[in-house]
Amino acid sequence: MNSWVNSAEILGSDLPLELSGTGNRRALLMDALREAVRSGRLAPGTRLPPYRSLAADLGLARNTVADAYAELVAEGWLAARQGSGTRVAERAVPVTPVHRPRTPERAARPVHDLVQGQPDPSVFPRTAWLASARRALAAAPDDAFGPGDPHGRPELRRALAGYLARVRGVRAAPERIVLCSGAAHGLRLLAEVVGGPWAAEEYGLPFHRALLASHGVGTRPLGVDADGARVDGLTRRDRAVLLTPAHQFPTGGPLHPGRRAAVVDWARATGGLVVEDDYDGEFRYDRQPVGAVQGLDPEHVVLLGSVSKSLSPTLRIGWMVLPQRLVGPVVTAKGEREQFSSATEQLTLADFVGSGAYDRQVRRMRQRHRRRRDQLVAALERRAPHIRVTGIAAGLHAVLELPPGTERSVVRAAAWQGLAVEGLADYLHPGSEGAGQADAPRDGLVVGYATPAESAYPEALEALCRALPPG
Repeated sequence: MNSWVNSAEILGSDLPLELSGTGNRRALLMDALREAVRSGRLAPGTRLPPYRSLAADLGLARNTVADAYAELVAEGWLAARQGSGTRVAERAVPVTPVHRPRTPERAARPVHDLVQGQPDPSVFPRTAWLASARRALAAAPDDAFGPGDPHGRPELRRALAGYLARVRGVRAAPERIVLCSGAAHGLRLLAEVVGGPWAAEEYGLPFHRALLASHGVGTRPLGVDADGARVDGLTRRDRAVLLTPAHQFPTGGPLHPGRRAAVVDWARATGGLVVEDDYDGEFRYDRQPVGAVQGLDPEHVVLLGSVSKSLSPTLRIGWMVLPQRLVGPVVTAKGEREQFSSATEQLTLADFVGSGAYDRQVRRMRQRHRRRRDQLVAALERRAPHIRVTGIAAGLHAVLELPPGTERSVVRAAAWQGLAVEGLADYLHPGSEGAGQADAPRDGLVVGYATPAESAYPEALEALCRALPPG
């Protein structure tokens, strides 16, 4: 029978479950159940009949109904517990997209947040920060409370120069450092000073590309593979290239040593600029962090950094380590006075770095994030051994490699599990297809493991594993 319409009473009610159309009967049954839940005809918590009963009522094979139930459980539409049968999941309600309209699968109020990029706010070092604030205010010179210098407070620039040299291999005097309110602010200033066009890794933050575009700087994609960006695709026409060499965002690989040297050679030969986004360079778990590319050639590389991953994104403090020729133009573009970052917070951070508290916080967060990543890997090995974590052990997120063609359905299933998580496609440069340098788009899940509270993280991992496709 190629076309059919049947109905079955659910729990003795008069509510019909209608199956109509042609094709795979399991798929038709799943569509009908989804629609019944979506429309409200099957409310959360409603108990469904045993699969044997429903199979008999609909004239279907038992395995067809059993498989449909199992898949809808995996997608989060249904919930099954031994002894209580199969029920409509409590979370099975339509969700509203947030952050990006192109991903309607993301829940407006997720139970678990595995979106990348944010540390757990509960681990902010309040006591140590307060102690630094008190010392900084007590020692602050009078000019700290006057109009701000657009270079930033000299106390913080000196502290950062020493810290970045010691930890990231950066070569810079304090006079080369200009403070800003974060990496995005730094990019705005560089876009104004340098102009375009720029090259950028084919996977990266859409926000950064949109920010550059809003300042008249177009970007074109460079392919990304296991060795990082394919910098051999750079041309003389490119004014700058935006890279994440320590830990490619979001795919997770470091820039190969040969490519680090090659991008510096390109900059020297063409007068181009390498913009190094060092967004999580301090967080490497399998070895010591790789030094910054800036150390290879301070006159052709800008290093961008901030405290958004190590402390909190609410502290609007970032830095640019600039070639000497760009310091004046960037400060001019910034304005005559400091308008973006509080002088008292700059002084507090200077004390926080100088007292060693920042090192202690980074070590603490490194241990915490490494443990979180290990828990993620262990959960996958136990529940979904066919899913591979790609990239190096670093940062605040990991990418799960998914079978081709499954990314959107997995993001959708995650939303129905009450899980906020993003697909790799969200980060793909819109010009990547047909760009020559870019590979075919990959299917993957970008999982941020830093945000959930300690007590909630195991449950978040369970929800994640339930959303993954079967092996």
